[in-house]
Amino acid sequence: MNIAFIGLGNMGAPMARNLLKAGHSLNLFDLNQAVLAELAALGGTISASPRDAAQGAALVITMLPAAAHVRSVWLGEDGVLAGIAAGTPAVDCSTIDPQTARDVAAAAAKQGVAMADAPVSGGTGGAAAGTLTFMVGATDELFATLQPVLAQMGRNIVHCGEVGTGQIAKICNNLLLGISMVGVSEAMALGDALGIDTQVLAGIINSSTGRCWSSDTYNPWPGVIETAPASRGYTGGFGADLMLKDLGLATEAARQARQPVILGAVAQQLYQAMSQRGEGGQDFSAIVNSYRKPQ
Repeated sequence: MNIAFIGLGNMGAPMARNLLKAGHSLNLFDLNQAVLAELAALGGTISASPRDAAQGAALVITMLPAAAHVRSVWLGEDGVLAGIAAGTPAVDCSTIDPQTARDVAAAAAKQGVAMADAPVSGGTGGAAAGTLTFMVGATDELFATLQPVLAQMGRNIVHCGEVGTGQIAKICNNLLLGISMVGVSEAMALGDALGIDTQVLAGIINSSTGRCWSSDTYNPWPGVIETAPASRGYTGGFGADLMLKDLGLATEAARQARQPVILGAVAQQLYQAMSQRGEGGQDFSAIVNSYRKPQ
């Protein structure tokens, strides 16, 4: 299949590599010339603009940093909708607010283009391994069209409902993730301050009622989980600034819905303070350092 893939950052580039490995031909667009050259060497074709990439494509996929980029890439003068043919399926895999997803999909529909939102979970490791979870907001027909292609980049392809519901699922999940990481950080730091061995404490938590992914798989305390970012200087994971972005999306959506998210707002403030200290590039589990005693 000839696929336009636009947005080749830390997540998009490995996703595009997996599609190339699966035998698809890709029209590629990104501002990063180095990654374009790398993927062109694997068989991709470099496009001059999103419009150029979309022309002649049988499917358009975008993976972009924020809502402003999604609007620009899709709705701009040289954007996807300026080049895509009516009847071409499309999916945006960015993590953005649900309303932007609905707005862009509505604009696409006016041109006869069915568009889905399908944010992902699984991080850069999942993107490279092709084990991502896709949370898809789409009609039944469009989901059936997209599912085989998404399955070449992910392991778990979930139909959440109509367009926009993929974003709802993603921001609710990451709201909980941010809160749970703060909770595990508080517990681990308290145990350390009171004198228990943190390996022993983690073992107890992970076999008791406090167990959660933030503790048993991604524990924020250095040395507890060998494969967690905490054991490699909080590098190579999900950046704190990205968590701050997602918490902001969740709290803004909650504001619009007049739905309280008290713990989410507290977590957002903690990550905001972390970012202001210049630590936003570290993995989000480094929030534990807000609680640790000075070394």
